Amino acid sequence: MSGHGEKLTRKQEQAVAALLSHPTISAAAADAGVSESTLRRWMENDVFDAAYSTARAQLVTDTVSAIQRSATCAVLTLHAIMEDTEAPASARVAAARTVLDLAIQSALEARIGALEAAVNSNGNCGRCAV
Repeated sequence: MSGHGEKLTRKQEQAVAALLSHPTISAAAADAGVSESTLRRWMENDVFDAAYSTARAQLVTDTVSAIQRSATCAVLTLHAIMEDTEAPASARVAAARTVLDLAIQSALEARIGALEAAVNSNGNCGRCAV
């Protein structure tokens, strides 16, 4: 099962899904209805491994997208808590600290991204003689 263009069986597709939703190989194997040794053997197969890796990458992408979609609501919630004079001072301070921490983190990530882009476009940081 290592030839070009080979596809997974339905059972293998179920196993990929089970691996994504269970914390252990043993639990995933049970959910997929295969033995743990079979699942481990499939995981050593290039075609299965590639499908599993692709599915994991897609799951991460989907998760990040969901977090990003919720970010505006989270900021609005923090802002509302900061401005709520009825809220305990500790809650307002915690909200304000969170907003500041996230703002600083965002600024640093932007600067790192700019530096990485400069290095990648020049092959160096622009200051190096290399």
